[in-house]
Amino acid sequence: MSSPDIISVPTTAAQFGLSEPEFDLVVGHLGRQPNALEAAMFGALWSEHCGYKNSKPLLARLPTEGAAVLQGPGENAGVVDLGDGDALAFKMESHNHPSAVEPFQGAATGVGGILRDVFAMGARPFAVLDSLRFGPLESDRSRYLLAGVVEGIAHYGNAIGVPTVGGEIHFHDCYRDNPLVNVMALGLMKAKDMKTGTVGAPGNVLIYVGSKTGRDGLGGAVFASADLSDSSDADRPAVQVGDPFMEKLLLEACLEAVREGLVVGIQDMGAAGLTSSVAEMAHRAGQGVDFQVGQVPTREPNMGAAEVMLSESQERMVLVISPERLGEVLELLARWELDAVEVGKVADHGRFKLYRDGTLLADLPVAALNDPPTYTRTGIESTQVRRQRETPVDPPQDPDLATSLLLLMASPTIASKRAVFQQFDHQVMTNTVVLPGVADAAVLRLKGTTKAVAATIDCNARFVYLDPEEGAKHAVAEAARNLVCVGATPLGVTDNLNFGNPNRADVYYQLERAIDGLRQACIALGTPVTGGNVSLYNQYRADEGLRAIHPTPTVGMVGLLRDVTRRATMPFKRGGDIVFLVGENTEELGASEYLAAVHGREIGRPPRIDLATERAVQDAVRSLIEDGVCDTAHDCSEGGLAVALAEMAIGGDRGAEIALSGGSRPEAQLFGEAPSRIVIAVSPGPARVVSEYLELAGVAYRRLGVVTGSSLRITAGAVGLNVELTTLRERYEYPIREALS
Repeated sequence: MSSPDIISVPTTAAQFGLSEPEFDLVVGHLGRQPNALEAAMFGALWSEHCGYKNSKPLLARLPTEGAAVLQGPGENAGVVDLGDGDALAFKMESHNHPSAVEPFQGAATGVGGILRDVFAMGARPFAVLDSLRFGPLESDRSRYLLAGVVEGIAHYGNAIGVPTVGGEIHFHDCYRDNPLVNVMALGLMKAKDMKTGTVGAPGNVLIYVGSKTGRDGLGGAVFASADLSDSSDADRPAVQVGDPFMEKLLLEACLEAVREGLVVGIQDMGAAGLTSSVAEMAHRAGQGVDFQVGQVPTREPNMGAAEVMLSESQERMVLVISPERLGEVLELLARWELDAVEVGKVADHGRFKLYRDGTLLADLPVAALNDPPTYTRTGIESTQVRRQRETPVDPPQDPDLATSLLLLMASPTIASKRAVFQQFDHQVMTNTVVLPGVADAAVLRLKGTTKAVAATIDCNARFVYLDPEEGAKHAVAEAARNLVCVGATPLGVTDNLNFGNPNRADVYYQLERAIDGLRQACIALGTPVTGGNVSLYNQYRADEGLRAIHPTPTVGMVGLLRDVTRRATMPFKRGGDIVFLVGENTEELGASEYLAAVHGREIGRPPRIDLATERAVQDAVRSLIEDGVCDTAHDCSEGGLAVALAEMAIGGDRGAEIALSGGSRPEAQLFGEAPSRIVIAVSPGPARVVSEYLELAGVAYRRLGVVTGSSLRITAGAVGLNVELTTLRERYEYPIREALS
């Protein structure tokens, strides 16, 4: 046995991220006390980040099957059918805690990790989207984190040659200590080439390929499964360091091996490194593995077995090869100048056995490693949140609607993100049809076909905070609405559930109710969940101690356009176009950005969403776009109808004259955030056809006005606003641009 390998019996369970009852379960599975290496491996795989022990029983409620689903949860990424033998792999994951400690590397390695999940399915990554959350933009720390995260995403994506095509950025005080960095990747493939993470049959060979293993990333899974604290800077070793150029070699080599039919199974070394990748692959096949720790390439001397097995060094994959193809695979990998060595063999004993120089260091049952205890808790709503939700929403009548609109346009959550996405290469690979900031969803062509893929990420965390179930429904509905606004049919969802400490009754309540909301909306809108990620223990320091972030169940959704030439974008395109609102403009200000940005209050009940109405509005607008009648569409979300109109006017550099009538509160008509509303603009000729179609569809609508002039003029009864586009644009562009300057 080499001297770095410490295999003595551990003194405490806590040092391995296990509770005392969990440690007792480990003893029961082994029939003996684990040594330190074995306890560390159990601790990593039974961590929240790997084992989902608090969320797995709740996640089982989500719908996961659908006509388009080729691969649901349980693999590296979900896969949906695009027709004609084409398929799309997609997945979203978080790198929240690492980005709080080291924003550049935390975000960069978040991109690298999710790309590996996609090409592990046999798909070529062709797009990245990100959902980012930070504290108030006035804070120096928030600006530091924003700049570092954006630079990290740009560095990795631009270097590897995968475009960053969309996303969202929100700002709120609850994220000031614990930012959220959720990254979603999409990959194209032929359905017949889809690969899974399995070891296959006994006798197959495990190949380690990619970067050498170092001490960076040690304890990452456990680090991501605990609260951030004042001492978290000491956890910098749990933040990995990425190398996009190595990943490019790895990507091309793995895809070539898949194309040549040389690979039985393939898996990324993500959280918990070799331990999770090998254990998961063995478990899926119902097999065991004899693993040679000493064969793993290392870049630092005297690395112990636990360090090797739990390192989360980046750009590493496990390939499983049948013995007769081993020579071909090693030759292929050598051509790509990659470290590639045989590190294990598949065995039928169902154990994960680790050896070094003939000495058995660990002997663990594969099934037990992959079967952490799960917990079903009792959730109780926070009385503070209930009070906030039930507080009457009755702000004084707004004396200056124009000033309020300008305040909203300058709110960092609403303001233009141009200064961010200009740092990303969003046209590499030449598939990007709709550029960032131009539409509610990204659109990417499928070369050689008439088809295109649309993708979006969305979540209004304030809605979820004030009403978790209703807010989660809104997240799914808005994501689907975003896809519909470019003309796409939604196909499936990947989600990233960002919550606080699940041991707290109020946080567990949020998690449980939000998942119920996701379930209802996904069923109603026909968007099954194909996979995702759960990120818990996201908290911040307050006077009364640690508080949970706003619950943020981020929804990533993909859709299909059958004809890429029949699509819509946000900007007004022609003077004289007729502007319609599809959906009911109800006067609801609860939980709105208007209350927060203008009145400094986070109160009220989020608007109720009728999912049948939502589906009808979406179907109607998508049909108009698919029929070539409408090429301008934008949904109403944060900031309401007035902000949606302002964004369309700014994007097209064309003003509009809009008239609203029949309401009692102009500010609610303009800035309320009622769901199921889409603004469209059509040429005067088809306007009558649009009205007739919407009447037949039984969908509420109203004709708002006309595209004209150089200002946005809105009248609401006896009051209104009139703001020049130059003023709107300056307020809209300034906040993020200034923060990154």
